[in-house]
Amino acid sequence: MERTLIDNIGKSEGKEVNIYGRALNVRELGEIVFVQVQDYSGTIQCVFEKKTEIKTGDAVEITGRAKKEERAKGGYEVHATSEKIISTSTEDLPIDLSKSELKLQLETLLNLRALSLRHPKVQAIFKLFDIVLKSYSTVMRELGFTEIKTPKLLSAASEGGADFFKVDYFEKSAYLAQSPQFYKQIMVGSFERVFEVGPVFRAEPHFTTRHVNEYISLDAEMGFIKDYKDVTRTLNDVLIKMFKIINSESKLYMETYSVKPVKVPEEIPYIKLAEAKKIIKEKYDYDVPKTTDIDPEGERLICRYAKEEFDSDFIFVTHYPWDHRPFYTMPDKENPGETYGFDLLFRGVELVTGSQRIHDYKMLIENMKKKGLKSEGMEFYLETFKFAMPPHGGWAIGCERLVQLTLGLKSVKEATLFPRDVKRLSP
Repeated sequence: MERTLIDNIGKSEGKEVNIYGRALNVRELGEIVFVQVQDYSGTIQCVFEKKTEIKTGDAVEITGRAKKEERAKGGYEVHATSEKIISTSTEDLPIDLSKSELKLQLETLLNLRALSLRHPKVQAIFKLFDIVLKSYSTVMRELGFTEIKTPKLLSAASEGGADFFKVDYFEKSAYLAQSPQFYKQIMVGSFERVFEVGPVFRAEPHFTTRHVNEYISLDAEMGFIKDYKDVTRTLNDVLIKMFKIINSESKLYMETYSVKPVKVPEEIPYIKLAEAKKIIKEKYDYDVPKTTDIDPEGERLICRYAKEEFDSDFIFVTHYPWDHRPFYTMPDKENPGETYGFDLLFRGVELVTGSQRIHDYKMLIENMKKKGLKSEGMEFYLETFKFAMPPHGGWAIGCERLVQLTLGLKSVKEATLFPRDVKRLSP
């Protein structure tokens, strides 16, 4: 018999079906045995009127008759007539996949990642992740952006500073890309609107619930803008369209985590960073440390303000100081100590970083000099600006953070298939 996918069982009611999948749970009730089977399309209960050798975790083939059963999850079950164990474990499973919750410490969850990913609740995270990736690509193409794939081995660090990974590259040194920044700006000169979905690498020694050292970035760059608000308005539109898809197609996964659909305002509120700091102090009696532009507690409080004042889970914080933004960020014409750089905060955490970029060659070189930067390794990037680059800007969205914040996960590592952090390089 041909294989029947579990989510198609309803089309075969009363007929014999043949399903392949993994036994998630085996439960005996007198002479009756219930086996919950999962394939890539869904799960279904199989009913045996005799004993079975199937154990939790086994890969199985089950033949039986599809029957409507309102009490069963999905409304159908399979009354088994034969079984075949395709593959079985050579030792007992170290975690119980039959439970509705995996009550494990984060370290255990990640150390046993190959097995914990078999659990339906863990799988729900990455099913939603998949829909996030799909929604971004779909929306960006609808808005006229061309998808690009840029190098991740570079001759110079893309963001400067010390937060880069240096690797041997034949007889030279290379650096893992901190972002596709240089290349997506160059591509604006060719395609005007570009986007990329790909990994970035940050050698930041963080020990937090919001950082990993390798993550998937949803990048974009767009040309012929009037100012940074052309960028933020486009990003606003992108998020509205993305979450329309995510909320619709991820309903089951959101229900698994008891979270509501995400509402993106038609106009996300804006606040300048300097004003945000004043509000945080006056309204919540908290001083943002002078050593940072805004710290995690400051982000949490300004998001609280956005919720109380605008009923919004999102807020744009703009005009970050020149000292704290990369050399390619356009300074504010009225106040050069600030820039047209922005962050988009979501539910208390920075989700997006972006800005209007410097498109004038002389201005770019001058800004580099002011920051004490040298051009070595960046010649290919700087040369582009000699040849009429249009005014442009863009953003980068942390995909894992978006999933974490959407589902209310405690750590971004839960939303990362195989996290890389200061201590973890395996599995």
